[in-house]
Amino acid sequence: QMCEKFTVCENSMEMLVQNNLNLPKVTEEDGSVNDLLTFLSFQDKCLRKISSGLYTFQTYLEYIQETFTSEKQNVESLCYSTEHLARTIRQMVINPDEVIIPDSATQESLRAKLKSDKTWIEKITTHLILRDFTSFMEKTVRAVRYLKNTRSFSV
Repeated sequence: QMCEKFTVCENSMEMLVQNNLNLPKVTEEDGSVNDLLTFLSFQDKCLRKISSGLYTFQTYLEYIQETFTSEKQNVESLCYSTEHLARTIRQMVINPDEVIIPDSATQESLRAKLKSDKTWIEKITTHLILRDFTSFMEKTVRAVRYLKNTRSFSV
């Protein structure tokens, strides 16, 4: 919808220049999971990273909620669902306090960094956030499926 409504295209040079957002990512872990203790440690680390990433994305999604007003209802639903998923996954972590949740000062600093007086930059930023959020969620689904298919994990 972003591409159609605002003619934001993937190959835009402006997009490449503005892609300095430090968005959360789920990466493949090195090494193999040979024993149960190693697997449980891997599982917990993976869940912590996913939950922390979702909490971080909350601030970015709130920015989209402010700037992408034509899709306000969809973005509100996305914010709510993301927060719910972050909380749910956090409860699965062995020590939930280890999940990194950005404090209000960090969130305010990020909001200030994201704001722009140029509509074009806002559109590009929104597109980049949504693109990376989609990628994050695709990898999250794969990770949760992998963990769910093992005997020590239940959703």
